[in-house]
Amino acid sequence: MTIPTLDTPRLTLEPLTRDDAPAIQALFPHWEIVRYMNARVPWPYPPDGALTYLCKSALPGMAAGTEWHWTIRFKTAPDEMTGVISLMANADNHRGFWVGRPWQGRGIATEASTRATDFWFDELGREILRVPKASANLPSRRVSERSGMRLVRQETHDLVCGPTPCDLWEITREEWRQFRAG
Repeated sequence: MTIPTLDTPRLTLEPLTRDDAPAIQALFPHWEIVRYMNARVPWPYPPDGALTYLCKSALPGMAAGTEWHWTIRFKTAPDEMTGVISLMANADNHRGFWVGRPWQGRGIATEASTRATDFWFDELGREILRVPKASANLPSRRVSERSGMRLVRQETHDLVCGPTPCDLWEITREEWRQFRAG
């Protein structure tokens, strides 16, 4: 499956490419963004961190049809990446995102997550979406709450900031359709 470009009212979600490495390298390695990521993310972030991630993880996952990654861009500034959103066919970890510091707090994550979730259920035909997140990551929690998800369990995960209480949020395809219709 070719990963399509997705649109929202304000945003374009472009499939991730190797050419995105410099923008990711500039935007991503900030403690405020990285601290609640999985401990597999190296910290301090190395100078080749973005390129390594793309070449050894994201792009192979996209080629295998088990991961779908997009850059997030405003339609008014299509050459400027503001973040990344991803879908993954992993157990209990289906969606993740990050938004660069200059654009946080503008509803970008909610808007991009809504479109990616539509893709997950409508294009990929998945039955359930599960999203883990650090309990202390209140902005990310609000994205889940605003999208009709429910908290199903709490556990501890190893994150960049260390062992951290985390919440698992979920929504079924039918619940998502009802949420979107309402």
